[in-house]
Amino acid sequence: MTTHTHTAEPRLDLGKAAPQAYRALGTADQAIRTSPLDPALRELVKVRISQINGCIFCIDSHSHEALEVGVSMDRLLQLVAWRESALFSPAERAALAYAEAATVLTGDGVSDEIWAGVREVLDDEQLGALVVQVALMNAYNRIGVPLRMRARARG
Repeated sequence: MTTHTHTAEPRLDLGKAAPQAYRALGTADQAIRTSPLDPALRELVKVRISQINGCIFCIDSHSHEALEVGVSMDRLLQLVAWRESALFSPAERAALAYAEAATVLTGDGVSDEIWAGVREVLDDEQLGALVVQVALMNAYNRIGVPLRMRARARG
């Protein structure tokens, strides 16, 4: 893994540079937050995608949001090795497998096995929200990493 020297400030304030597009991302995020997708599952997926993509701003932000919606510290700490952990539900496991596959796309994309697994535990509305959430989180990571957005200092 390559390490980078980061300045204290992001490279660009996207909210000022592209306000309409940035607000549109926020509108999509709000739509997912009001969907039937479980808030804990939603935040676990966001953190896991951000871990894969190396977005420190999003890892920090969504880890705190996960704690706020009731995800335990143990589950958050074990998220990076969720397959080996006994702390994740079947729905969370299926959603995390889908999120990882859709984040690190291979030549096959998301396998039929992974799709069937997530299809088995989520209804259409939940699955639709998950698909959008994964795509949106990857978009946010692809903003945060290149712009070198930093984690918030919490003292």
